[in-house]
Amino acid sequence: MTFLLYPLAALAEIAGCFAVWAVWRQGAHALWLLPGLVSLALFAWLLALAPVEAAGRAYAAYGGVYVAASLLWLWLVEGRLPDRWDVIGGAVCLLGAAVILFGPRGG
Repeated sequence: MTFLLYPLAALAEIAGCFAVWAVWRQGAHALWLLPGLVSLALFAWLLALAPVEAAGRAYAAYGGVYVAASLLWLWLVEGRLPDRWDVIGGAVCLLGAAVILFGPRGG
């Protein structure tokens, strides 16, 4: 379930934040804030569904997925190809997320 929740949460968070960015930085109409707020609420709800025993661990692991999803957004929505440092950084973040999620836990 985590493999579906985190990417969906990332999409919702990035879309919501991008709506604010578009209004403040690109001059989009203020009505863009309404779907942005809905998207951010959806993000919070999705992340709360993560099957992890501690919120902090869920958020930390999600951070890696968020970074990688942001780089995809950069490429697919903003039309800017991530450079090799973006890709390396995104891979490191995903590796960190996997360690947090799937690392053995001591009693």
